This record gives sequence, C-alpha cells and structure tokens, in this order.
Amino acid sequence: MATVYFDEATRRFSASERPAVDAVTLDIADGEFLVLVGPSGCGKSTTLRMLAGLEPIDGGRILIDGHDQKGVRPRDRDVAMVFQSYALYPNMTAAENMAFALDNAKVSKAETRARVAEAAKILQLEELLGRKPGSMSGGQRQRVAMGRAIVRQPKVFCMDEPLSNLDAKLRVSTRSQIAGLQRRLGITTVYVTHDQVEAMTMGHRVAVLRDGTLQQVDTPERLYDEPINTFVASFIGSPAITLVKAPVREGVAAVHGVQVPLDRSVAARAQGSVIMGFRPEAWHLADSSPAESLALSVELVESLGSESFVYGRPVDAGPDVERVTVRLDKRTHLTVGDVVRVRPSYADAHVFDAQTGETLRAHPGRSSTTTPSQGRA
Repeated sequence: MATVYFDEATRRFSASERPAVDAVTLDIADGEFLVLVGPSGCGKSTTLRMLAGLEPIDGGRILIDGHDQKGVRPRDRDVAMVFQSYALYPNMTAAENMAFALDNAKVSKAETRARVAEAAKILQLEELLGRKPGSMSGGQRQRVAMGRAIVRQPKVFCMDEPLSNLDAKLRVSTRSQIAGLQRRLGITTVYVTHDQVEAMTMGHRVAVLRDGTLQQVDTPERLYDEPINTFVASFIGSPAITLVKAPVREGVAAVHGVQVPLDRSVAARAQGSVIMGFRPEAWHLADSSPAESLALSVELVESLGSESFVYGRPVDAGPDVERVTVRLDKRTHLTVGDVVRVRPSYADAHVFDAQTGETLRAHPGRSSTTTPSQGRA
C-alpha cells in the first residue's frame, strides 16, 4: 500500500496544443479507491499512464510514498496495471498468465504457485486455472487480468476502463467484485472510467476532469449534492440535471415563469441572471398557481419499473428551450403529449454564476478537493 501525490503534473503531446494533463494536483491516501472520470479526451487515461510510468511528465512531479518517480522505470515503480483490453497471452493458461510477471522477476516456483492460488481463490478462478483465454468468457478473462496484477502484490493498482468491453449485466457484477476486492486487499487504487455510474458506485472519492484540468475531487455524494460548477453538475448524475438561465429581480429568479426565491448571499452575487440547476427528484407534481408551478408538455417517458423519468418542455416554449427531467414514482402514469404541472423544490436548487458557471451557493460542510496524506515530500 502507498500514498500517491500528483504535484502540478503536466503532460504535453505538442507544444502548439493545450496540455493533455494540465498541472493536476491530487493527493491520494494510503488504501484509497480513487476514480478518475470525465468525457473522452479529458486526460484521465493519460494521468493514469503518467502514474504507471507509461507516459513521461513534462512538468510537475508524481510521488509514491513520498518518493519522486522522475526517472524511475515503470517496472521499478511497484505499480500494477489492468488495461481495458485483457492483454492475455492466448497460448498460456490462466495460471501461466497470472504467473508470468513473477517468473520474470525470478520469484521462486513455490511462492509463485502460492500467490496464484491465493489470487484465484479471491477471484473465484480455481476451476479456470488450466484454461486458455480462448475458452473463457469476457468476465473470466478480465478476472484473470486482475489476478495477474494481484499476484504482484503491488503498492498501487492502476485500472484503465477495465469493464468497457463487458456487457451491461456483467459490468454491474464485476464492478462490485472489484470494489469488494479493493476493500479486502486495501491496496491504493486509481481507476479510470468514462461511466459516471461506475464512478459514483465504486470510488471512495471521485476526481472529475475536463480538458486536462481537474474540476472537483470529493465523495460521490458531495459531487452530486454540491457540484462546484455547471460542468460537474451536468456530468455527474443520470439522468442529467436540468440547467436553466434565469433572470433575477429583487432576490427572486424566474425559472420559466416560476418564482424561485434565492438566499440573500446568493442574490447579492447574482449579476442580473443566474443558472438554476434542478435534479430530476427536485421536481414534484403540483396543482398550484402558474406563479408557483410549471406546465410541461411530455415528450418522452422512460419507465424503469420502480420509477419513471418524464422529459418535457414548458408549454408554448420553442424547441431551443432545454427539456426538464422529472422523476416520478411507479404509480404515476403519463404518456407523450400529456400536460403536467410541476413545481421545483427550492431547497434542492443549485445556483450558478451565469458568466463563469461557478456555484454561488456556499456549502460549509464541503471538504477540500484534496485529502492530505503522508505522501508529500
């Protein structure tokens, strides 16, 4: 186990382009499961590869257990990588694939057999040790790839979208296995994914990146409840948050005609308008007056059994107006074309600056974006 510290780590692929990773500072505690998440091209995989030594660092530094990794070869960093592709040797059995790195490291055969057997037991691979990858399912091959990393007993696990090639049902079961395995082994893990559902369900903390820049690092709950800007608010959460630009007058924001009172401190910083954000659960069915509720024309209904999500636009609004997403329980049945009145929960509203997109609502309980550890030097 180890601490990991990114100290303004930067990676440039071209001097004429913006950095792929731009001065990322991130403190990862010993034994922590940290998820790097963001859209394609945001720099999350590059950040992981920098940690593993597979990409050079053009600025800043990366420390593992307080030791600067500059000039340290990947093989000497004691970091185990699990790739998106299984990268198994097709001519070797599962046991031989898992033992390969130990054989190269001249570990004794007895210890190699013991480590492979222990990893196979943890991953429930005992019956597959004699099989070759061609006769295994995708989930089984991914577990073998994880076993190959586990037997090394590394200080840090680096996992680069290891579930992307699995079907939806297998992803759900495998991600629970990975999270449970990490808790059991207690090895510091940095996990990359573009799937925010994976990020929210697996990580102790989640780091959100955009265009190579770190946006926010926090627990999944706080990222959802206290996003620092409109990008984090819109990226985290499924279905996505509804964002509406609203004019402000005398401390009240007008959201499609619905009057939403703002906190005094927020209203004081609003410069004529704000961006209001409402999660699907922040809307409720209403029979109240037009000043207190919004009439939506239903355009889409997603029924999930236990609940449903309704997507609609304000009545008489143009096609450029963003749809509003409302979560309803299974007892409420609506169809496309229906008109329904909803009202927002003021307490659950997110308020952002209309120019910068930064949050205007103070959250006294917010933790810092990095958790100090003993890894700095």
